[in-house]
Amino acid sequence: MNWEALLNWKLLLQWPGPETQTIIWLTQVFVVVFCTVSLNFVMMRVLDILTVLGNKTASKWDDVLIEALRLPLRLVTWVIGLSVAAEMLYDVSESALFEHVGMVRRVAFIAIIAMFANRLITGVEHNLTDPGRMKKPMDTTTAAAVSKLLRVSVIITSLLIILQALGYSVSGVLAFGGIGGMAVAFAAKDLLANFFGGMMIYMDKPFKVGEWVRSPDRTIEGTVEHIGWRLTRIRTFDQRPLYIPNSLFTTIVLENPSRMFNRRINEKIGIRYNDWRKMPAIVADVRQMLIDHDDIETDARTLIVNFDTYGASHIEFFIYTFTKTTNWVRFHEIKQDVLMKIMEIVEQHGAEFAFPTRTLHMVSDDDQQDTPPAPAAEEAQHAHRG
Repeated sequence: MNWEALLNWKLLLQWPGPETQTIIWLTQVFVVVFCTVSLNFVMMRVLDILTVLGNKTASKWDDVLIEALRLPLRLVTWVIGLSVAAEMLYDVSESALFEHVGMVRRVAFIAIIAMFANRLITGVEHNLTDPGRMKKPMDTTTAAAVSKLLRVSVIITSLLIILQALGYSVSGVLAFGGIGGMAVAFAAKDLLANFFGGMMIYMDKPFKVGEWVRSPDRTIEGTVEHIGWRLTRIRTFDQRPLYIPNSLFTTIVLENPSRMFNRRINEKIGIRYNDWRKMPAIVADVRQMLIDHDDIETDARTLIVNFDTYGASHIEFFIYTFTKTTNWVRFHEIKQDVLMKIMEIVEQHGAEFAFPTRTLHMVSDDDQQDTPPAPAAEEAQHAHRG
């Protein structure tokens, strides 16, 4: 190997060919790869500096752009460097292995651009739904639906461009796709039903991620964790995941307790029959207590406290009211406080809560003697005498 040829720097600047000395083109390929690695390292350090500077700015979108560019820029650097080295090797050896370097590079560039677009869409979605970045964050379900549609559009468009770059007719592909789409529609009708069911969820928004839903038609109840194109994942209250096809939501009744305005307290309270004269005062005091309660909504919601019915061993009055909170735990704390105050009101009036009682009538021997015999007994006596 002629190492002295390396001293002639003009040879190193010339594009290699079949007659180029081995030491020259090997050095040139090494320099290209070394420059690629060095440029990649420098570019990453520059992006790190830009990230630090971006975190100090008031803008929320420069961070998204830098993060979206990080991986695509590295890939572009490697594609350019390796494709240049491959073209050098092709001009030196004319091997069939390197014939399609240009086509591979074009396809790689299209894929990298699509990757950048998808990463940018993901970053924007994260920003729009992050309460720490937005004063009025976008609805998670809507943002997820729009971002999925955009990502699918990017992928389909990039695939069509790649097919065009490979020499295929896009119009022919679209025509074939139209015919094939009909066959797929018949073969995958359940899949399409789930897809359009997901679209209806995104458009009508009967629920969104994080809400509590239940169905009186099916044993479905829990918190929505994820809404996909085919399945919706609900986490039940015993922490089991429930996977539901989206098409099911078009045929069942669905209740969304997360969107209630208030929670209801509907209780019946029984006191003794002996305390019936105290019932009006107890009912009036309970009503006033609920009106004065800070956590009970009485202005915009119905409030009923009335004597209701005669029980087997007690007389009942009932309360029908609503709390201001919809939080499940806080609701039970308020309900406990209300019930405890009702017990105090009943006690203040000298009344008592009823419990099941039974009156047993005992018949003595004297009562039995005074009781006239039954007709059957009298007939038996007459028959005996006869």
